[in-house]
Amino acid sequence: MSSPTSTVEPLNAVEDRYGGVRVDLVEEHMDCDVYVPRLKASISQWRQQGVKGVWMKLPIRHAHLVEPTVKEGFRYHHAESDYLMLVYWIPETPDTLPANASHTVGIGAFVMNNNREVLVVQEKSGAFGAKGVWKFPTGVANQGEDIWTAAIREVEEETGIDTEFVEILAFRQNHKTFCGKSDLFFVCMLRPLSFDINKQDSEIKAAQWMPIEEYMAQPYIQGHESFKNVAEICSGQSKSSCSGFCAVPTLSTSGKKSYTYFNKLQIQNKKNELGG
Repeated sequence: MSSPTSTVEPLNAVEDRYGGVRVDLVEEHMDCDVYVPRLKASISQWRQQGVKGVWMKLPIRHAHLVEPTVKEGFRYHHAESDYLMLVYWIPETPDTLPANASHTVGIGAFVMNNNREVLVVQEKSGAFGAKGVWKFPTGVANQGEDIWTAAIREVEEETGIDTEFVEILAFRQNHKTFCGKSDLFFVCMLRPLSFDINKQDSEIKAAQWMPIEEYMAQPYIQGHESFKNVAEICSGQSKSSCSGFCAVPTLSTSGKKSYTYFNKLQIQNKKNELGG
């Protein structure tokens, strides 16, 4: 006698490089009474084939299939605006599926003009909204956005100032921040290409050019070690006593363009060795 799943068509799956499969449910419509038998048949087949991890991508139009998928042993992995990813580890061995992204990437922009004035803003809301603190323009890098590009974009959005990226001066790592994630925050030095401020009315209460000594003297800056350290690094760089990391175009192993950040002194020393 044949098994109940033997005549049921399994779900379409694509093998990955790690002994697992990925299922993208592309059908426009699928009822539970059709989906569940196909899922059961698929799991049975994957188990026989020695498949390890299963990645199930459910578009938002298939939200009704989340519960039956979980009932078959899947768990949540991550979600985006238009889909939910669930995963299932089949073998009786430790689950080695990689966790969801653990970090966000933030930037702080150090922009100084020829008068040793830094570009600073006061925010309308958020952690600094009621503190009256003048701070560097800050923001979060978008998915697929390079650090240097994010810094230029955030400055333009918040202040209307055009800039060019110079180098990364420092970075900081915090844990248990937004949604429990860790945070990597990069302090970027930018060179201003324009000087007339046109602040972002929706988020920024005020923006101005401020003498760097006045910025550093703020009680909040002096009273918080991380802010004080960043201010001192930026001040030191402005006096040419520090050297940061600049973006060098490179290619990843898959042939995609990326950027590697090298210390400027290392790059100059290498050029000197090559006689450049």
